[in-house]
Amino acid sequence: MKFEIVIAGGGFAGAYCAKSLAHYLGKSGIQRVGLIAEQNIMVFQPMLAEVAGASLSPLDVVNPLRQFCRGVNVLRGKIQAVNLEKRQLVLDAGRFTTNITVDYEHLVLAIGSVVDLSRVPGMPEHALVFKNVGDALKLRTTIINRLEEASLESDRDVLVRLLTFVVVGGGYSGVETGGQILDFVNDVKHFYHNLERAKIRVVLVHSGPRLLPEVSESLGRYAERKLRQRGMEIILNARVISMTAHKVFLNNGQSIETCTTLSTVGNAPHPVLLDLCKKYRLEEYKGRIVTEPTMRVKGHERLWAAGDCAAVPQGTEPASPPTAQFAQRQGKLLGKNLALCLRNENPQPFRHKNLGQLASIGHKVAVAEILGVRFSGFIAWFIWRTIYLFKLPGLQRKLRVMVDWTMDLFFPRDVSLLLPTPTKLLAEMHLEKGDVIFHAGEPAFSYYIIKQGRVDLFDGDRRFKTLREGEHFGERALLGDGKWHFSAIAAEPTTLVSVSREAFDTFYNSSQTFRDWLEKPEAHVGHEFEKEPDRLSGVER
Repeated sequence: MKFEIVIAGGGFAGAYCAKSLAHYLGKSGIQRVGLIAEQNIMVFQPMLAEVAGASLSPLDVVNPLRQFCRGVNVLRGKIQAVNLEKRQLVLDAGRFTTNITVDYEHLVLAIGSVVDLSRVPGMPEHALVFKNVGDALKLRTTIINRLEEASLESDRDVLVRLLTFVVVGGGYSGVETGGQILDFVNDVKHFYHNLERAKIRVVLVHSGPRLLPEVSESLGRYAERKLRQRGMEIILNARVISMTAHKVFLNNGQSIETCTTLSTVGNAPHPVLLDLCKKYRLEEYKGRIVTEPTMRVKGHERLWAAGDCAAVPQGTEPASPPTAQFAQRQGKLLGKNLALCLRNENPQPFRHKNLGQLASIGHKVAVAEILGVRFSGFIAWFIWRTIYLFKLPGLQRKLRVMVDWTMDLFFPRDVSLLLPTPTKLLAEMHLEKGDVIFHAGEPAFSYYIIKQGRVDLFDGDRRFKTLREGEHFGERALLGDGKWHFSAIAAEPTTLVSVSREAFDTFYNSSQTFRDWLEKPEAHVGHEFEKEPDRLSGVER
């Protein structure tokens, strides 16, 4: 594939850049512009907390990129590597496809940031995160599941942990999500008759001296006061230093017994961005690529950046705030600038004055600062809903949100427990004689251990090996090209233990002992066939 312009990232900056280019290039945009995104949707982040609080449906806050960015070629995939010299990038399109090389003339980086909780022991394993719609749904499901468990629990200590919800971070995401959790548990508690006298705690932990540092101190203090009045426990000037499955430890010596912790902190630069900065010595500012006012990356005529991953100068400040307000406007102007460059005209510098900040804290209360004028309470909440409804892309989404918000005023929130079936890291499978496990040439997804029975391995129609109870196979394929080079068929009633590729990779990368064991010759009895079966003419039939 080859495009004049490739946009990496489907968030606000990338999507609006693509939409802007489609406007300027017309029908030729399909052949000239490629938009690469890991998901085929654009998430309207400001309303994500209301999905977690069951005020809105997940479909209300997403827009399909293929509909929103009509006029450009949308490619769903994950970028593996970028080569600036060759002007190429490698794209992983999915489990059943090979990696694809995409050539470009101009590259736009709008890949945002990722969540990195590795600096706090126990947090990657035990904390929930809040980045996309899936995270919001998982949080909602987890809260309902805790209430269901608590309604059957008689042990007081366990009950306290089940009914304590901890939110880490007092910025926009933490305050808005914490407020929604508080509203949700208070609204649905009366459905759980066994919990009528139980105390439900929502605890917000913030490292700063006040909430919402992005707004004025008076509004931050107002938000804190209102949340405390509604029953939220707020701990300021404290950081989480470690956590276990049942406890969160703070640097002030406190600990909180809980089974549910949400982290809204821990944003980190995207790995692709870090690799580019290191490989090509790109100038960065707090993990963001430094650009010129036109959003062209310094020293690279054909490389551009916008959104959270870019440090675009803003007046006297070295970088614009990493908010949707700026990302959207940067994307629009960048699309226009790229169109100007294709016509050999000079791009325009980015200039935008911050119009204000808005934050909903739940219970029909919000804080707002618009063009220097401050609002709080119900008026601010009404302004918040009006502005974001206006900004929500698409008439269909606007109508859906209006209906859901109206229903929310008159009806209780939904406590349906929707549990998505997760991928099992370990699973057993029973096979009858003749059942095929996989064919040669198919992608390898698992590492197998024979718990009981026998498995015949075939090179074409030739059976060249029989594996028995306790033996294993698949590691060479997972560590190699990811494809099976032989076929496997059950020789008799057989039980296999299947280890997912994700779990295998975790074991392999984290355990030197496991790696050493796999590299021992005795660990691969007869397994040379996994790599090159054509050399096995003398192998046992």
